[in-house]
Amino acid sequence: MAPETGPAVERVLRSGWLTTGPECAAFEEELAAWLEVPHAVTVASCTAAIEIAFRGLRLPRDAKVLVPAVTFCGAVEAVRHAGLVPVVADVEPDTGTVSPRTCAAAAREAGGVQAMLALHFAGYPADVAALAEAAGLTLDQVVEDAAHALGTRVGAELVGGLSRATCFSFYATKNLPIGEGGALTTRDEEVAAQARVTRLHGMTSDAWRRYLPGGSWQYSVEEAGVKANLSDVHAAIGRAQLRHLDAWQVRRHQIAGRYAAGLADVPGLVLPTDPETGEHAWHLYVVRVTPESGVTRDDLSRLLAERGIGTSVHFIPLHHFPHFRDICVVPSGGLPGADAVFAETLSLPLHQGLADEDVDIVVDALHELAPGTTSTMNRYQEALP
Repeated sequence: MAPETGPAVERVLRSGWLTTGPECAAFEEELAAWLEVPHAVTVASCTAAIEIAFRGLRLPRDAKVLVPAVTFCGAVEAVRHAGLVPVVADVEPDTGTVSPRTCAAAAREAGGVQAMLALHFAGYPADVAALAEAAGLTLDQVVEDAAHALGTRVGAELVGGLSRATCFSFYATKNLPIGEGGALTTRDEEVAAQARVTRLHGMTSDAWRRYLPGGSWQYSVEEAGVKANLSDVHAAIGRAQLRHLDAWQVRRHQIAGRYAAGLADVPGLVLPTDPETGEHAWHLYVVRVTPESGVTRDDLSRLLAERGIGTSVHFIPLHHFPHFRDICVVPSGGLPGADAVFAETLSLPLHQGLADEDVDIVVDALHELAPGTTSTMNRYQEALP
């Protein structure tokens, strides 16, 4: 946490105003400036931002929305909570993300889609315009899931204003960690205005504005809303953390580079790559553990855990969950790309507080535990119970 965080929270506590108020307004202005967009609306989570963004598209109920097969469950739940039907697009086995080919195929089989949720997986820039075109959509019909992508650039442009609306996460593990929280950014003034109303029960005036000098207790509710506003306490933390985001992003790039150099010759380990254009935010460092490594992904994760090295898998494909098989349109041929990716992907430790020595511990462990040859395979077999 940034050293300014404690004093920032204390300032809010002393002010007597804890919920959405002046700190949220200031955080929105500072975040919009950092992202180079005109509008940022703070909300309780990225999940809430996605639901609110799709409400802002004004689609008819049960309109079809293209979603990636490999994504976080909450993102697709948000699509459904907005009254829409998720249509699942497979991912390419070599990238773990959707492509124009898979988007076009999923949209075609579904009889067309009315919108898309585009994911910048791990912080890698997705070519949103190409994906939208392949699905028969314009960028005004796209909402971006940028939970991993604060600091990602597509070409020269920061993610945040490419499409109709972009949704960010400030969860405890994210590039800008607040604990809980999210934001919706947009260049569309109407979408921003609706988001401000929707996030607080559909009320046309929040409590802070009603009780400002000259304010009125009166408000209207003209359409359904949700309870998804951010507190001033969280916004104060966000403002303090935002001052360090540039330096933290530099550190994430350094860590990714150290992994790349140290793991380049580990047999059977396929490393993520920097994009040819744009900029990776390096929220995650996701490797693929192929059969040539001499160890399965699950066994490698377990052996690393025994050494105190935590790893994770991003993500379990949607069609592996009974709930999403019930509510989503899944291609009749299944999702072979997602199945292949799921069997091999492993996310290594990556956060801005990770020291070079910590990275080297992970690198050394992977060199030892991914044998790839007969001589070291014997050592691996001996390590198994």
